[in-house]
Amino acid sequence: MTSPARHARSVTAAAGVQGAALRVPGIVAAFWIVKGLSTAMGEATSDYLVGAMVPQIAVGIGFVAFVVALAFQFRMRRYWAWTYWFSVAMVGIFGTMAADVMHVALGVPYTLSSALYAVLLFLVFFVWKRTEGTLSIHSIDNPRREAFYWATVVATFAMGTALGDFTAFTLHLGYFTSAGIFAALILVPALGYRFLNWNPVACFWAAYVITRPLGASLADGFGKPTATGGLGFGDGPVALALAALIVVGVAYLAVTKVDVQSTPEPELEREHVSAY
Repeated sequence: MTSPARHARSVTAAAGVQGAALRVPGIVAAFWIVKGLSTAMGEATSDYLVGAMVPQIAVGIGFVAFVVALAFQFRMRRYWAWTYWFSVAMVGIFGTMAADVMHVALGVPYTLSSALYAVLLFLVFFVWKRTEGTLSIHSIDNPRREAFYWATVVATFAMGTALGDFTAFTLHLGYFTSAGIFAALILVPALGYRFLNWNPVACFWAAYVITRPLGASLADGFGKPTATGGLGFGDGPVALALAALIVVGVAYLAVTKVDVQSTPEPELEREHVSAY
């Protein structure tokens, strides 16, 4: 059981300093739409780049873009839609490449890579919770907490990519059947939160994880050749179409600011964190 002193420290840490700006978006419908598009775009873009050039060069470019995007994001003192979603997009591309390297270059089966990335995600959650006292996105108001957030995002993208490939290839379910399964699974935390009063933090991260294999399965379904169960539109055209939709979605968020979280007062934030 957590001691009163330790609980007080964790609550104080999660509450942050009055006036500290939150560095990630709040959860609105547009968030999930753009998040889903970014997962699909990351899958299609990664597959296109790896096929269009030497794979090692493609991975190197993906890594550099990933680092640059996060560097811009961490320079922001508060959430700004363009830098945040640029980072998510680059994580989507590089996370896909990282998962694919495990299978293609190292020969690790999708079953094992899915399990390994699941363990990695659990460890990130464990250390984050032990360090900050909460996994709530409403507490991310400094670089350390944001670092935990992005480590989680990277792990979810890598695990989701491997999981999508596991259902499509290892289980021989194909792209669209896999997408249907993940679409059904994502309803579980959504309905649990909406109607059964499930823990909102757990429901958020469960849904966040599932968006990755859902988006990746749909991207592969549209982009891959008909001989492999896809519709044959090509990874490049699918990636460009998804990127255009993401720009429209981010522009909407940047203009309307509907996803900008208001900075909570310390007392209100303490009440919010204590629930998690």
